[in-house]
This record gives sequence, structure tokens and C-alpha cells, in this order.
Amino acid sequence: MLDPKLLRDNPDVVRAAIAKKHMDVDLDAVLAVDTAWRALLGEVEQLRAKQKAANNEMAALKKGSPEFIAKVQEMKAVSAEVKAKEEGLKGLEEKWHHAMLTLPNIPHASVPEGRTPEDNRVHATHGDPAATSAHAMPHWEIAGFDRIIDFTRGAKVTGAGFPFYVGDGARLVRALIQFFLNENSAAGYTEVNPPIFVNATSATAVGQLPDKEGQMYQTVEDNFYAIPTAETPLTNFFRDEIVDEEALPIFRCAYTPCFRREAGSYGKDVRGLNRLHQFDKVELLKWVHPSRSYEELDNLRHDAERLLQKLDLPYRVLLMCGGDMGFAQAKKYDLEVWAAGQKRWLEVSSCSNFEAFQARRAQIRFRNKETGKPELVHTLNGSGLAVPRVLAALLENNLQADGRVKIPAALVPYFGKDFLTFK
Repeated sequence: MLDPKLLRDNPDVVRAAIAKKHMDVDLDAVLAVDTAWRALLGEVEQLRAKQKAANNEMAALKKGSPEFIAKVQEMKAVSAEVKAKEEGLKGLEEKWHHAMLTLPNIPHASVPEGRTPEDNRVHATHGDPAATSAHAMPHWEIAGFDRIIDFTRGAKVTGAGFPFYVGDGARLVRALIQFFLNENSAAGYTEVNPPIFVNATSATAVGQLPDKEGQMYQTVEDNFYAIPTAETPLTNFFRDEIVDEEALPIFRCAYTPCFRREAGSYGKDVRGLNRLHQFDKVELLKWVHPSRSYEELDNLRHDAERLLQKLDLPYRVLLMCGGDMGFAQAKKYDLEVWAAGQKRWLEVSSCSNFEAFQARRAQIRFRNKETGKPELVHTLNGSGLAVPRVLAALLENNLQADGRVKIPAALVPYFGKDFLTFK
């Protein structure tokens, strides 16, 4: 959520942010609600002050005197007016809160202009796509692929986008998860095993509600949401708390299955492992002092990149433009691996700085040791990493002439052998 003071003092800054993100938000309507809510709040506060003054005057009057009786009648009228206006204020405050939730985060000055993925900037590259296997092919076309990742039976049991991983397929997924967790723990992230369902308050705190309802699975009876990413429960770990300033920065990582409806997804982008409704991912999260958040964003990105480097996967880093960045981020980098069989880049991580946007919604603060006053932390998160597309790139890039897949050296201790076979 944006700082209301920023909205009131610099509405043009918010208007420019909405334009840079190419979002359809009626800022004038939000400003009108804010003006009406503050005006009514002022009236209620004046009436409450009048009520308090009358109480003090009554205390000095003799009970039963004409002056006392007149003051009682006056108090009744004021009390009735206060009650009526407070009811109106409650409804207007709810409307104000909902309106504020529609405002996106302010993009950082370094975020490039642009509307579509084609407008993102290549920030860095690593590895040589041409050095991948000469035998590469799309992973779903590899002979025997359906023996280790069974989409047909997954669709029978649940639906499209919910595959079974079988034998060495399951073993390789487990190896990747363990590799990611161990590497991230060694980099200073404390591992957490979080809930995979959250309530609406938690989803709202991170900016998924009211922005992404259509992408989330929801239970009817309890109104819980299956998490689209471990970011959701992890960020809320410190919700409504004041953390010790000396404890900052705080780093956490978590493995979870993730669930996304991805309504409307179709075509070549969803073939095989490219886009699933249930997938495994290790998430990285940071709570940091505002003065260090962009330094920590670079560190976060490097932590995710290091995993790809150890797996010998060519990748590139994109600096996302305003229109392709998302609702809650102030700045975001995407990491994309090269999938040699498909001859295309696949996103495997997004590393984002939200500044105080999520922390204001979640009321995650630290107490400034110099002023003694609570201040909002900055939150950052990134995938470290998402399994399916990493797995797809490994299968395609390392396919051998005999149909086996060579396992990267860093992953062999976790997988237990040098090659994956489809027999």
C-alpha cells in the first residue's frame, strides 16, 4: 500500500506510476474518497471534542438544575449526531481502504519505460547457448519422457497441468529441491517450512489480493487460498510485529508446492513443463533496512544466479519495464534459462524489491534505535529457484546421442548418478 501522505501531497507522482505500469486505475476516484473520508473524520473529531467539553461542563453543574438539564438534552443531541456520523465514517473508511488497495507501487527511477515483454532490458548474460547439446530437442519430444513425467495420468486424476513425476523424474525433482535448499542455507538463508494455505489477510498483505484473485485456488468453507508462491506465508511471518533493528537484514528460504490457475494460458508457452498449475519452488525472502534494500536486491539476484551457474545453465538477466513488472514491485529482475530444444528463454526466477509497499499493508516494522519510533521495513523476494523450467532446460541442454541426460556435476551428489535414463 502507498503512503497516504504521498497520495495527498504528490498525486502526480502516483499518477505517473500508474501510467508507467500501464494500469487502469481511477486515481481521481481514489482522491475523492480520500477527501470525503478525511472531511467526515474531521467532523466526527469535532463532535467528539464538543462531547468531551460538555461532559466537563456538566461535572461543574449542580445535578437537577435547569442548566444541568439543558446540558443533558444538548449531550443527547450531540451523542446521536456522533453515532450517526460514526456509522457513516465506518462505511467510508472501508471504501477508502479498498480504494487504496487498488493503487500500484511506485516504480523505481531505474525501471525502464515499456508496456510489453519486448520492452524489458537485457541486464546481463551468462554462458553460451550454442555450447549446449547438439542433440537437444523439446523435452516433451524426448523418447521415454512420459515414463518419468506423466501428464496423461495427472490429467485423469486432477486435470491438465498437474503431472505425476515417476522414478528418476521424481528423484530429479527431489534432488533439485535439496540442492536449492542447501545452497541457499549456505548463503545465509534460514530454512522455513511454511503453511501452503493462507487467509485473505495474508494474501492482501503481499499484494495478491485484490489483484490476482483469478489466478488463485480458493477453498469455499474456510476462505483459504492455496499459495501461488512461498512469498505469501513467508512475508506474513512478521505481520503486525516490530522486529529488532539489529536483527536486520533477516533472510529466509522455503520449499513449497505452488498453485496457480493461470486462467487463459494456452499454446506453445504451456507445452510440457513450461507452465503448470502445481509446481515446486524454493523461495528466498528478505526483510531489510530501507537504506540497504537496493544493495540487497543485487545480492538476492546474485544468490539466484549462482544456482544457475552451478548447474551450468546459460541464462540472461532482464530488467523489467514498468508495464511488465507487476502491481506490487518497485523494481524487478527476471532470470531466464536457455532451453536448447525449444530454442527459447524460460523464466525461472523473479527477484523483486517491494520497498515498504508490502510492509505497510502487513505492518512489519522495526524500531529506529536513534529516534525510538517504529518504521517500515523493506521486503524483497526471489525464486531460488522454480523447479519445472530448470528441469526442462536440464533435459534439453544435456541430452546425449544415446538418449540419456547428463546430470550437472553439482547435482550428482543429490541425484546419485551421472546420467538420467528414460527406461
